[in-house]
Amino acid sequence: MSSGQEVGAIFGDGAGPATALLRSPTVIIASIALWGMNVCLFRLFGIDYVYILQLDLKKEEDEKKRKKKTITKGGIITHDEVPSRKDEAGRAGGDKIMGEGDTSEEGVELLTPGGKNLSDKAVSTTSGRYGSNYDITENKLLSLAFILIVTLYFTSFVWIDIGRGSTFGAIFFFYSLVLVGILLPFPSTAWMRLAARTVLQRAGALLRPRCSCLFGKPRPVPFIDVFFADAMCSLSKVFFDWGMLWLLATHYPHPVPPMGQMIIIPSCCASIPYLIRARQCLIMYNVGKHKNDPARYQHVLNAIKYSTSLFPLIVSAYQKTMAGELVAKQLDKVLIILLAINATYSLIWDITMDWGMMKNPNIIVEKTVGQCLPSSMFGISNNNLDFNRANCIDVALRPRLRFGTALTLVVVVLDVCLRFSWTLRFYERLLFPSNDAYILCTEFLEVFRRAVWNLLRVEWEHIKQSRNISNGKKKVHSPTPIASGSGIVSASSSNMNTNISSMSMRSLSPQQSSGISLANTSALPSPASPPKSSNQPRERVRS
Repeated sequence: MSSGQEVGAIFGDGAGPATALLRSPTVIIASIALWGMNVCLFRLFGIDYVYILQLDLKKEEDEKKRKKKTITKGGIITHDEVPSRKDEAGRAGGDKIMGEGDTSEEGVELLTPGGKNLSDKAVSTTSGRYGSNYDITENKLLSLAFILIVTLYFTSFVWIDIGRGSTFGAIFFFYSLVLVGILLPFPSTAWMRLAARTVLQRAGALLRPRCSCLFGKPRPVPFIDVFFADAMCSLSKVFFDWGMLWLLATHYPHPVPPMGQMIIIPSCCASIPYLIRARQCLIMYNVGKHKNDPARYQHVLNAIKYSTSLFPLIVSAYQKTMAGELVAKQLDKVLIILLAINATYSLIWDITMDWGMMKNPNIIVEKTVGQCLPSSMFGISNNNLDFNRANCIDVALRPRLRFGTALTLVVVVLDVCLRFSWTLRFYERLLFPSNDAYILCTEFLEVFRRAVWNLLRVEWEHIKQSRNISNGKKKVHSPTPIASGSGIVSASSSNMNTNISSMSMRSLSPQQSSGISLANTSALPSPASPPKSSNQPRERVRS
C-alpha cells in the first residue's frame, strides 16, 4: 500500500518507455506470476488455501440452507428447528484442530479430490468439482504470465514501431487479444474462464452492500472478499492508470490538457480499493457491535489505516497539476510525512494484526532477553527463565509457524524493507531514467510485497479458523482445564480423584495401600481442618 501511491506523468500523449498505458498491464502480469509463486508455496507447505478462502462462503451457504424452509408431508419445518445430520455428528464426537488434524467445522476430515488428508501436504484444488482442465496450478499461472508479457511487448513493437501507431491503440489491441483468448472455447483455457468468472464475482460482491443502515443487521464480510480487496489496494496505481486511460480515450487523438479538474477521475479510480476496504472495516465494526464484541474497535483502527493511504495519493496527484515549483516543493515535504505515517502504521498492523505476531512486547522481552543477550546486563536470573520454550525468534514471531522460522523471518524482513520502498524517491535521478520508470519500479515492489504478505496472511487466517473451531468444541465437550503446578483443584475434581484413589486402594493389599497412602499424604499440603466427607464414617467402620 505505502509504496505505490505516487503517480507518474499525468498529462500529455502517454509516450515513453514506461508509459502508464503499458505500465498497468505489466504490473498485472507480474501479479499473476507472483500468485503462481504463492500457489507453489502453499502446495509445498501443505496449506489448503482454497478451503481457507472459501470457508466463510461455505458457512454463509450452510446458514442459508438452515433458514430455508423445507416442505414435508407433515407440514413446513425449518432447519432452525430440526438440526441437520452434520450438526448432530459434530455435537456427538470430538474433532481434531485444523492444522494438526485438519478437520472442518462439522467434524469431517478435509480431504483432497484424491482422498488424501491435508496432513500429508495434499492441497485441494478445483479439479474435484470441475475437472482437471479447471485446476489452477503454479505452472499454468507462470506460463500464462510469460505468454502475456511476450504478447504485450510484441504487439506494442508491431503497433508503435512498425505500424507507426499510437500507444493508445497498442494497449487497446492488447486488451482485445487477451479478451478473445479467454473467450475462445478451448479446453486448455477453461481454467482461465473460471478464474476470470471468479474475479468478476468477487468484484461484484465488493460493490454489493452487506449491511442496511435502516433495516436488518449487517452480515460479516467473508475472508475471500477481504483478501481480494487487499490485493486491489496494492494495485491502486493500476486503477489510477486506468483512469488516465479513460482521459486519453475521451481526448483522443489530442493530449490531455493540463487542467486541475482532469485529476479527479484518476484519483477517484485509485481511491476505490481503499474506500472498499475501509467500508468493509466499518461493516465488521457494526457486526461486532451487534455481537457486543469488545475488540470491535480494531476495525475502526483498520479503517483509519486505509484512510492514511488516500492522502499521499491525493497530494501526489495534486502536485502534478501545480505549475509553480515553490508550491510543488512544499507539497513534497508534506508527501514525505504522509508516506512515513502510512508506512509505519501499515507495517505495525501487518505484523501484529494481519500475521498475529509480537502482540505482547512485555512477554517477548521477558522470554527472549535471557536467551538472546547475557542476563547479567539486565539483572535477570537465568533460573527464572523457562529454557524449555522456543528460542527467541519463535517467541517473538508466533508459536505456530507453518512456513518455518527461517522463511517467516525472511518474509517479515522483506515486508519491513518494501513498506519503505518509497524512499527510493530520494535517489530517483541517480537510479531511474525518468519519473515513470521510478513509478513502475515502486509498483513492482508493491505487488511483490503483497505476494510475500499473502503467505503469512493466509497462514494466520488458517490458525484463527482452527482456533475458532477448537474453541467451539471445547465449550461443548471439554471440561475446565486444571493448571499444572498451580495448586488449585476444583471440588469436583478433588472428589473424583478421591473416589479413584479409594477404588485403586481396594484392589491392593493392606501393606501396599498403607505404603502408597503414606507416600501420597507426605507430598500433599496439610489442610487447616480436615474436610467433612461422606467417606469418613465408612473409613472408620473399615478400620
